[in-house]
Amino acid sequence: MKRFDIKNKSREELTSSLAEFRAKIAQLQFDKADKKLKDFSQFKKAKKDIARIMTALSSL
Repeated sequence: MKRFDIKNKSREELTSSLAEFRAKIAQLQFDKADKKLKDFSQFKKAKKDIARIMTALSSL
């Protein structure tokens, strides 16, 4: 998710996106434990998206 996308969303949309990314991280952790996960860089991308959203929410 880019900064442009985050800037154009409302507070409610950002909180729902935040919940989605947190659920994605949980799913990735389950996939990692089951050895189904091939691309570990998805963790880093999701964590950065969460940080971007939280930063945008704190400035609203």
